[in-house]
This record gives sequence, C-alpha cells and structure tokens, in this order.
Amino acid sequence: MKGTITALVTPFINNKFDEQGFRNNIRSQIAAGIDGIVPLGSTGESSTLSTDEQGRIIEVAVEEAKGKIQVWIGTGSYCTRQTIEKTKRAQDLGADAAMIVTPYYNRPTQEGIFRHFEAIATNTDIPIIVYNIPGRCSTNIETSTMMRIAALPNIVGLKEASGNMNQAGDILQALGEKFPDFKVYSGDDIAALPMIALGAAGVVSVVSNLIPKDVVELVDASLEGNFVLARKLHRRLLSLYKVLFIETNPVPIKTAMHLCGLIQSGECRLPLYSMIPENLDLLSQLLDEMEITDAACCETQQTTM
Repeated sequence: MKGTITALVTPFINNKFDEQGFRNNIRSQIAAGIDGIVPLGSTGESSTLSTDEQGRIIEVAVEEAKGKIQVWIGTGSYCTRQTIEKTKRAQDLGADAAMIVTPYYNRPTQEGIFRHFEAIATNTDIPIIVYNIPGRCSTNIETSTMMRIAALPNIVGLKEASGNMNQAGDILQALGEKFPDFKVYSGDDIAALPMIALGAAGVVSVVSNLIPKDVVELVDASLEGNFVLARKLHRRLLSLYKVLFIETNPVPIKTAMHLCGLIQSGECRLPLYSMIPENLDLLSQLLDEMEITDAACCETQQTTM
C-alpha cells in the first residue's frame, strides 16, 4: 500500500477510553482520504492501555475501517513471546497488518533483533511492518540486519524513523534492488517528502491526526512526482512539523487536537503530562498563524458525527 497512514491517538475522557470519540476520529480520517490507520502505536499510548482496552480498540478500529482503509495494529513490545501473542490477537480480530517496533529497554544485539522478528514471522501469518525508531528504543536496526529481516515470511514493510537520511537512503536502495515489492514508509512527517523522493511508499503520520487532508495532498503530490507542489506544501507545514514534536509525542498533537475544538483527543495518561506553558504558547500561536482552527481541520468530522 502507498500513501498516508495515520498513527492514531487514543482519546480519553476522565482517563477512560473514549470509544465514541475514537470512532468519530476514524470516520474523519476516512472522509479526509487517508489510506490507513495505526491504532496502538506510540502515538496511541499503547504502553498505558490495559489488555482489555487494547482489545476493544482493535475491535472498534476494524469495525469502523475494515474494507474502507487499511488497519495496521501496533503489537510490539520488549518481550518476544508477548509480541507474538499480541500479534496473533490482532490477526484474529481482523487487522490487515501488524506494525512491530524494535524491542525497547532490554536493548538486544543485531542478532537478537533478527531472532525476535524471525520468531514472530514464524509463529504468525499476518503481514508485518517493522518499526525502526532508535530514539525511543535505544537500538537501531542496521541495514544489513534489515535485509535479513526483509527476507523472512510475512515481513512486508518498514516504518523507518531513525532520523538518519543516509541510512534511509541506503535501506531504500538495498531493499528496492533485492525486494522490489517491499515497502518502506517514512516514520517522521518532516522526512516524508525526501524519503518518497528516494523511493518510499508513503508516511506513517502523526500530523494527519490534526490536518489529514493537508498531509494526504502532500504525500499524493510526492508520490505522483509533482515535487513543485510537494515542496510548496512541505514548506507550509514545516513549522507545524517542528512544534508538534517540541515535547514527547503524543502530548503536542493531542494538545493541538484539543485546541482545534472538535477532534476528540483528551488528556495523555501518566507519565506523559500537559505541555509546559511556554511550549503551549508556541503551539497555540502557530495554530492561529496558520489558521488551523476547528473550521479548517474539523470540517470532515462535522459531517461524520
């Protein structure tokens, strides 16, 4: 699949999962032309959700989106056995794919990373997108290791969020030559344009929670080779890309959604906390300057609620 895949936030009301808000957000994403969604990723605060909450989120996502857009479920953890169990559950509940992050905290070697994904691929049947984000995991999947992982059954894609364009370029070239059907996606909004120019299939986006139509327009222009338009759109969104990651994701994006007025987000769960006042002021000012208001970013939601 090519295009824009939204890493969905998990909305809360009084620290409880807001199911109707979640449904409304998915409907809004579909109406805006998004190609897929990823519930239960880091943007969805999956590590703070109970097993029952995670199961219900998968059920709701599949119910709302199945047959309309792709549903990739974040199932990764630092435990291989637990990741296999979560991936099987996502498969049983009807997900189209599982997105699995590099094991975090225990910091495996490159061989350990390969063995982790080998065990998952061997024990499940669902398509798997590997998620490389060393900034959160303290471990990077090296290009040589990714080549071994890509040869495993069911491994169909990579969300590359290393922040290293040299590595991204190497991976896109190496994988494109050996595995032409394998898809690489930018894991950072700010890198979507350059990575697509190098051969990526799209972006797994955080910013599209707020302004899905704008991100879709940029990604589609890039994929079509219309780089004059893509550069124009990228430059217009560049300041927003930066300020939405001024603190740990998803704190800024959920705050921006709340400031927007109609998109359901709610607070983050501890240990994530509210934005510090000076950063909140920067975000609020930028939203005003860019005229990102409830009318601009929530018009599709108003038609689906």
